[in-house]
This record gives sequence, structure tokens and C-alpha cells, in this order.
Amino acid sequence: MLEKDTIITFLGSSGGVAKAVLSIFNKAAQDTNDPIHQIIKNARFHLIDLKQKDRSYFKSVIPCLIEQVTFYEMDVNNDRMFRRHLVDTKTVLVIDVSRADSVEMMRCCNELGIKYVNTALESEVVDEDESINSGFILKERLRIFEENKNKFKNTTAIIGSGMNPGIVQWMAIDLMNQFPSEKPLACYIVEHDNSFYENPSIAQKETIYTTWSPDCFLEEAVTSFPLFVKQNIPIFLHDDVYSIEFKVRLGEKVFYGCLMPHEEVFIIGKLFNLESGFVYRVNEHTTNLIRDNLKNKEKIMDFDKKLLDPSTAPLIGEDLVGVLLVYEDKERFIYNVMNNKESYEQYGTNATYLQVACGVYAGVASLFLDKVEQGAYFVDELLLSTKSQYGKYLKYHMSDFIYGENQSSDGLLLQRMKSYNN
Repeated sequence: MLEKDTIITFLGSSGGVAKAVLSIFNKAAQDTNDPIHQIIKNARFHLIDLKQKDRSYFKSVIPCLIEQVTFYEMDVNNDRMFRRHLVDTKTVLVIDVSRADSVEMMRCCNELGIKYVNTALESEVVDEDESINSGFILKERLRIFEENKNKFKNTTAIIGSGMNPGIVQWMAIDLMNQFPSEKPLACYIVEHDNSFYENPSIAQKETIYTTWSPDCFLEEAVTSFPLFVKQNIPIFLHDDVYSIEFKVRLGEKVFYGCLMPHEEVFIIGKLFNLESGFVYRVNEHTTNLIRDNLKNKEKIMDFDKKLLDPSTAPLIGEDLVGVLLVYEDKERFIYNVMNNKESYEQYGTNATYLQVACGVYAGVASLFLDKVEQGAYFVDELLLSTKSQYGKYLKYHMSDFIYGENQSSDGLLLQRMKSYNN
């Protein structure tokens, strides 16, 4: 493929993840050493959203690429309209960071032989089916995707190429590969995001603050059940996510987080037959607000919700995301930490969105530069089944990974569990 033939359609282009990805692309267009410099420098971009931001916004985000962009307002769940767009523009790659139905987007790309990358699974069918208990939404999204996954043989698709899932799957495999003769008992995805306003007095008391979509966060934190996978069986605890917490130790860093449903928990648990779970802690304001109102979930869902956006008010803190492998008598870990001040200064976004964007970038680079057989892959499947250099591309914009070992183990998840008020 010649660089001049690279035509990229970007779904959800007005959101926070898109801003971070576009910011990386803008840097890639200026950096001759960037692995996809020539591709991005000469590409054409078609940016689509239900409600598109104006040109001046994008000019501030991608000043070096703005003349290569066409803007649209479109509901891509309208299959006929979306297919026509892909054909008319001669799109070769779809980057999907929208809430559009993932299976339908892939089906369109598969029919036309177009590459595809996304950050999470979305399902219009699940979202609209009131018979599905809200606590099991993710499981249903995964079930529908798995039923269709093997049908996608005319596209090359990387699914869930964000921070988690995505980069954490690379972390898990990278860490396991360093000790191939030792099989862990468990693999936990861990995250401690203490991002908040530099001036905390501007925060409103009854407002949920998160560094990514507050609505999606609340779906995991309030309307779901704590989930982990063991022996390839999803195990749901009949309790509120925020009523219990679990210990995480990464050397001298120790925190307690909540057990939340996430795609990689299912995927890693199945692929490696390990106990797997996602332990997550956010800022104390939001944590305490949820816990203070656990007896009235509807009230929590009705609270005001705000994204912690450094362009509206300065942020402090950082987002730590990593993997903890548990053995009988020890633990090994790998994690990345991004600082909000540095993320904003260098990329114009918060740390969380920048981490996600690095995963998208690595997926895009692999689709363009590696010989990957057609099919749909989660990142861990991509690494195990192909010669993808995902990790190499990832490290170009996310270079700092901390590796370490705990000389003892805190055990499996239920051994780490405690009531939050103990």
C-alpha cells in the first residue's frame, strides 16, 4: 500500500479518546522517526460523529493534519449510509472509538475488505434489550461478539486495542514470556487513578468525576456485580461493586480497589486458564460519593457527571495501570504510570485518554506495517497468533514500564477481599 492511498475513517471523532489519538497522529506527522510517519503524513482522514465539533477545535488538536481532513455528522448505525461512505471514500482503515455497534461496524468492514480497530465492545442489541439484567451487559456483549467473530475473514481487525483491554494484554504476555517455565495461578489487571482537580474546591459535592466516560464508568461501578473468572467460569459476587475491595501490592505501592467487569478479564482467563479480575480505584471524591449512597443506586445514577478535562481546569495526579501475576510464594508485576500535567503539556489530554490512545496507535501501526492474516483478534491473540510487533510500536509513545517482584503473595482474590469500612 502506498502512503498516498491511506484513507482513514475515524468514528467517534469528537470524543476524548479521539482527541488523544489524533494528537499522537499529529506528532507522528512531524516526527520522521515515528514508525507510521510517512503513512500519517500523507493520509486522508474522514472524521465522523453524531454531533461533530467545529473545524477550529480540530485545528487546535491536529494543526499539521487539518488540511487532510473531511468532517461529517452521521449515525453510522445506519448500515446503508455507512457502507456508502466507506465505498465512496475508498477507506482502507476504520478507527472506531464510538458507541456504535461493534459487530455491525466489523460486518461492514468485512464485506468491503477494510481493516478495523476499536477500543471496546459495544452492542446496540444489548443496550436496547430491557430483559438483560444490567449486571450482565458486558457478558452479553462478549457472547454476541464471539458468536460472530469467526465470520470476519475478509478484514483484519484488532479488537479492544486501548489501555485495558489492549496494552494490559501485551503486558501480561510480556511478563509471562520472561519466565516461561513458571505458570502463574492468577493474572489481575490493576489500576489506581487518583486524577483530580489541582484546585479541589471547584468540585461539586454531588457530582461524579472520572477521567473517561462517566456513564460507562457507572455502568461498571454501580449497575454491575463484582466479577472474576476462574477455570474459564465467570463468577459474579452478589454484592455492590463498591461495598468490597481488594488489596493490590506493587512493591512499595499498595492500594485497595474494587472488582469490576472488563473485557480482558474474560479473555485472559480463557486464554491462559488463570484466575483473572480487574481491580480498580478512582479518585477519593467519586469513591466516597458512591459508597455514601450505595443504598440508593438510582440517586447515584442521577448525580451530575463530569469528565476531568485538563483543558477546562488543571489536573493533578496520575493513572497507574498494570498487571499482577500471582504465584504460590511470590508475585510479579508490570505497570505504566502517566502524569496528568505531562500528558496535557505534551498531548493536550489527560493521562487516562493518552494511555488508551497509545494502544490505538499500536494497533493502527501493526495493521499498516505487519503482515497479519485476516481475521479478528484481541491483542493477546494477535501477539500469540501472528508476528505483530505491537509492543515495539507501543513503546514509541509509551516508553516507561516498571517491572518488579513481591517476595511473598497476598493470595487469590477472595483472600484479598475486605469490606471497605473494615
